[in-house]
Order: sequence, then C-alpha cells, then structure tokens
Amino acid sequence: MDTEPARRRGWAGGLWLGLLAFVLGTGLQLQQSALYPSWAYTGLLLLGLACPIVLSLAGRLGGRLSCLLLLSCALSGFGLTGWRASLYGAQALSPQLEGRDLLVTGLVAGMPQWHESGLRFRLALETASAQGVAVRLPEKIDLSWYSGPVVGAQTGVELQVQPQALRAGERWQMMVRLKAPHGASNPHGFDYELWLWEQGVQATGYVRAGRADPAPVRLADTPWYLVERLRQRLREQIFAAVPERSQAGLIAALVVGDQRAIERSDWDLFRATGVAHLMSISGLHITMFAWAAALAVGWLWRRSAGLCRLWPAPSAALLGGMLLAGAYALFSGWGVPAQRTVLMLASVGLLRLAGKRWPWPVVWLLACTVVVVADPWALLQAGFWLSFVAVGVLFASGLGTTPTAAPQSSAGPPQGGLAPRGAAQHAQRQAWGPYFTNNGSSPCRSRPSRCCCSGRFRWWACWPMGWRFPG
Repeated sequence: MDTEPARRRGWAGGLWLGLLAFVLGTGLQLQQSALYPSWAYTGLLLLGLACPIVLSLAGRLGGRLSCLLLLSCALSGFGLTGWRASLYGAQALSPQLEGRDLLVTGLVAGMPQWHESGLRFRLALETASAQGVAVRLPEKIDLSWYSGPVVGAQTGVELQVQPQALRAGERWQMMVRLKAPHGASNPHGFDYELWLWEQGVQATGYVRAGRADPAPVRLADTPWYLVERLRQRLREQIFAAVPERSQAGLIAALVVGDQRAIERSDWDLFRATGVAHLMSISGLHITMFAWAAALAVGWLWRRSAGLCRLWPAPSAALLGGMLLAGAYALFSGWGVPAQRTVLMLASVGLLRLAGKRWPWPVVWLLACTVVVVADPWALLQAGFWLSFVAVGVLFASGLGTTPTAAPQSSAGPPQGGLAPRGAAQHAQRQAWGPYFTNNGSSPCRSRPSRCCCSGRFRWWACWPMGWRFPG
C-alpha cells in the first residue's frame, strides 16, 4: 500500500543525516592540532566503510542501526581527511634542504606572473640534486626570479641575471634555494599557508641567477599544460591590443583569471569601494556564466526540430551550461572557489538530469559533501560558508515554488494564465531553475506532508525536508 513511498522518505531522511555526519566528521578532524599516524586514519576509514556492510548483514537493529550508520559516516569523513593530510604532509620539504643550493629540472606548470621585482612562476619538479646527490623535493614549488640585486647569506649583495621569458609547458634547469611555506597568523587575515596547501605547493623559493651560479637553461618545449599556455597567449594579446595598462590588467583578470595583472593602485580603489571581490573569478562569475550559457544553448537547441526530438532542450541546456561553466573555470585558472562552484553545479545538475526529485536540504548537503570530499580544507575558509549559506537561502526562499494560478470562475474557464506574482516566480524559475530546482517545482511541496520513517529516525531527521513525522 504505502510501503514504497514511506521507505523512500525514510531513506531520504537517512541520507540527509548521513551527509551531515560526514561533513561533521571532516570538520572534527580539521580541529586536530597534530596528526595521528597514517595507519590510524586508514583504520578509521576502513571501519567507517565496512560498518554499513556488516550492519546490513546483521539485520535490522532499529534505532541502534541508525546511530551506527551515522557514526560510520562520521568516521569515514574523519579518516579520509586525516589520511589525505598524512600522505600530503609526508611529501613536505625536508628541513635539511632549506636554504641550500639545489639544482632542479622541471616544467613550468602555470602562467608566469610579472611583478615589479621580477617574475613568479610554478615549477612541477622532475629531478633534483644537491652537490650531485639526488634528493627528494615536493612535486610543486613556487619560485621567484628577481631582476635586481639580491642579498646572499655568504656573498653579500650580488646582481642577478635578468629573468627570461618563460612559457607554460617549457622544461627548465636552474639552481634554486627553497624554504617551507610561511604565512602571517593575523586573525581574520589571508591564510597564505592554507592557500598553498590547497594548491599542492609545499615549498617556495627563488632562482639563483648570480654571476657565480649556473645560468638557468631552457631544455625543451613540451606539449604539457596546454590550457595554461593558451591563457598566457591570450593575456599577451590583451596587453598588446589595449594600450592602457590598467585597463588591460582588469580585462586579463576577468578573462583569464590573472588577478596579479591589476595594478596596486587599482586594487586600493576596488577595496575602498567594496568591489574587490568582483575582480577575482569566483562562484558568482561561474554561476552567471553557467546561467547565460544554459540560456544560449537552450535557445540554439530549440531552433532545430531534429535536436529536440533527439533530446529535450531543457536537458541539453542544463548539460551545456555545466560543461561551458567548467571550461570557463578551467580557462580562468581553476582556482579553489571556481572548483567548488563547478562541483556544486555538477552535483545539482546531474541530479536533475537523472530525474531525481530530492528535498532541497538533501540536495544542498549533497553538493556540500561533494565539495568537502574534493577539498576538505575548504571548511576552514570563510568563502565556503558564505557560498553555501547563500545557496541555502536561495533554496529556502521559495524560488522553486509552483507558480500561482489565477483564480478560476465557477462559471467558466481560468481567467488567463498566471497571476502577476506567479508570473514573477515563473520567470525566476526559468532563470535559476536549471541549478536550484527540480523540473520547475519545489520537491518539498510536491511530496506528501506526512512521513513514515519506520521508527529509524526521529522527527528532527524529517524536519529539514518540510515533512511532519507521524504521531
């Protein structure tokens, strides 16, 4: 009779709590002041993954089964985050190698950044040696190649060889000095060490290009890092086409994500006027681009009857918007905020393409969990919380409500379509619906208001989905 709907609603309540437990377990691990051994995290992760299998074989245990399943989700989040941190920390720069001359060979892994003192770039290491002996270094390092005099620890002031024009994908050999990343610990300030950690960079340093040092040598041009090379080429074309440097820097920042191309005086002006966040490629830019791309793909798709018979235009628009937004995020530098936005849009979009009509808190927490799995340390950033709180407000504000029909006369047909308020909601839904709603109607309002959770979950498990626990 009502067994199948009740089972589905109970499963949705369990999924909501399981996702929340996973995120809480991840956040708990991030509060640790010191890491456990990697084998301890591996054991917790395996225990969390094996617990649901063992419990399912053991049979129904009522409320105890629910608590154990939630505990297994929390253990999985805790163990996975700690295990990844342990593996990543094991690749850190050895203290014995800090400040020493190291001969390294690697690929230019990003678009080089010019500044007033020289050149900054990222190098993906292939080989490294110290006085002819091979050493192990982190896979990625950030280097500066200064153009003026540098104060050496032993040689005093020495003049550096001027930086050469580096291009992404080139293989270079150079002498460098490295140190572990260090950042300021000012409250509410930018966490430079966390930013490098998320970028996969575990050492910074500078190129030794003095008269007594071996000159940096360009070894070969490789086909790797093609996207970075295209970004660099487009940035050069922008600066060549726009004579005003400040305007060219602003265009380059918004097109290819090169925020360092903006001059410092412009940054001061943007901060004073409160628009500095708009100059960095973030979730706002990616979402707006996805929305515009979805509208364009849908409009073009509807121009062809054959394509519409092949696949519905709304689905094609949704998939096209996601793919083009991902391409824009990749071309703009694939920053951490852009990665989070693409993952969130992909989670919600794939659910809709699959025809799933989940309650919005479950969809919201699913997108949050996908981002946390990809980047657990995002929980330490204020931008993560601002993004998901804003999305949660959009979900809860009723953008996905069914349009209100015009009142009908008892003596005849409806008096003309949508009421004014319903038309406005319908227009909002057409704009944001592909990413925030399911098929134009709110899943919370399209389900029965009563929920039977088979005794597994309390009323607080069903409350976020707008259901009333029977009772």
